[in-house]
Amino acid sequence: MSIKVKTIVRYGRSWQERLYLIEVFKGMACTFRHFITNFLDNSKLYVRHYPEVKPEITPRWRGRHRLTTHEDGTIKCVACYMCQTNCPAQCIQIEAGERTDGRTEKVPLKFDIDLLECIYCGYCVEACPMDAIRMDTGIFSVTATNREEMKMTIDQLRSTPGAFSEEEYKKGGA
Repeated sequence: MSIKVKTIVRYGRSWQERLYLIEVFKGMACTFRHFITNFLDNSKLYVRHYPEVKPEITPRWRGRHRLTTHEDGTIKCVACYMCQTNCPAQCIQIEAGERTDGRTEKVPLKFDIDLLECIYCGYCVEACPMDAIRMDTGIFSVTATNREEMKMTIDQLRSTPGAFSEEEYKKGGA
């Protein structure tokens, strides 16, 4: 039994194609042509005027996190560790304590999210059985001057409002 060998023809064997210099000049000519066209008539350029005009954000946008509360102001989180377990970046840290209001057994005493480690995948929102964590704040520009400011605590997460109404959030499929 013999092995069948298929010979593949290679292109680019000519002296000009192997030199690559002509191809580099062709690419630079195309780039220069676009530069001149855009420089002389920039009315066709698509430009976002970001600081003045904010982009439209849909309810499915995964922005900064927030913790939701019940109507009486108590936190919905039951410290089940589902979001912490499901997080691929391991940026969520939870410490549980005993709940005294009789709603559930546990309450988070500490709920920290390190935004520098977060990859904004939304797995924590999907894993939460109580709909306690959401990423519907509409905050897409997260900046700070030092690392400590990028660590969101439970109080900061509770005080962050949602950017959308409950109907918009549910309709958005988040």
